[in-house]
Amino acid sequence: MPSDRPVPSGALSGIVVADFGRVLAAPYLTMLLADLGAEVIKIERPGSGDETRAWGPPYADGEATYFLGVNRNKRSVVLDLTDEHDRRTAREIAARADVLVENFRPGTMERLGLGYEELRAVNPGLVYCSVTGFGTGGGAALPGYDLLVQAMGGLMSVTGEPDGQGTKAGVALVDVVTGLHAGMGVLAALRHRDRTGVGQRVEVSLLTSLLSALTNQASAYVAAGVVPRAMGNRHPSIAPYEVVHAQDRPLALAVGNDRQFAALCAELGLAELAEDPRFATNPARVAHRAELLAALDGPLRTRTADAWFEALTAVGVPCGPINDLAAAFALADRLGLQARVRIDDPDRERAVEQVAHPVRLSATPAAYHSAPPRLGEHTREVLAELGLPHREDRTP
Repeated sequence: MPSDRPVPSGALSGIVVADFGRVLAAPYLTMLLADLGAEVIKIERPGSGDETRAWGPPYADGEATYFLGVNRNKRSVVLDLTDEHDRRTAREIAARADVLVENFRPGTMERLGLGYEELRAVNPGLVYCSVTGFGTGGGAALPGYDLLVQAMGGLMSVTGEPDGQGTKAGVALVDVVTGLHAGMGVLAALRHRDRTGVGQRVEVSLLTSLLSALTNQASAYVAAGVVPRAMGNRHPSIAPYEVVHAQDRPLALAVGNDRQFAALCAELGLAELAEDPRFATNPARVAHRAELLAALDGPLRTRTADAWFEALTAVGVPCGPINDLAAAFALADRLGLQARVRIDDPDRERAVEQVAHPVRLSATPAAYHSAPPRLGEHTREVLAELGLPHREDRTP
């Protein structure tokens, strides 16, 4: 799609992505690709656009921060996929794209004439990524909302206090993990296309992404038939690896081996505990967790969480206070990590504050060339590149 616009640089420069995704998993994926240089054309419905444009509060200068968080570096094109003219335009975009990402309910893209088989007939190199909630078989009709998948996929059963109801993670974690899994699939498919010239379909579901992300908990069931249960902030296989109480506030303590445990005991003035048969090895500590925590509790309450963080870190014992997001970003700043960026936009009164891309590449770093788009901001521009008339310019 030739254009006079500056071409984004980066590892994925030259890759065009037709983004039919909405909400979180697919837009998160396409934003990460855009940060690395891909040209992302976001297809949105007329009037309302992506659902997250209306998901607020909170807002930043009248725009939903939810939408702003996953849609930078994209161009927004408004198309009514129930209109045949606009569907033809969508097919033109897909026919010239390297990657298509969609997360409609299974069968929707096929009904619109935008299914994989139809598009690969005109674009054999297309990498076609479909994100679903529960797959395209028996779960095709189930709505793919993150909360439902956290519940039905087992995450809530291992989160929260033992005697409480299931608790969801504080962010739509399954959507995020699915976006990351889908991104790995897309990059693998592009690598295959580089070698063969042939694209392929990439399918990822929220349910299977969650089951994979449950790692040790899922393995406990699959390999040993153990059904894990919620343990609060405790770890089923390591101790002490949980939240303890300092003098002023809670402290996360993550003792992963016997050496660290001995250092903890020495710093607490409890060196003898490291030689106690009940606590000398990790399996023994797990078996006697309650007794261990009772022994640690008194000494831990003699200093503040910040004081313990300084003292224990100095002797190689992993620990840290429970920060809110303000403190977490402040920590990243103190450590010299770029955790946030500012993107200037001449059409906005202020720069847009964004969370930075998490991957650091030495030769082709992520770049931030445009703020999240206004709805339909680039419709006329993209259609002109395709040589197609805008809806308002069509001859009746």
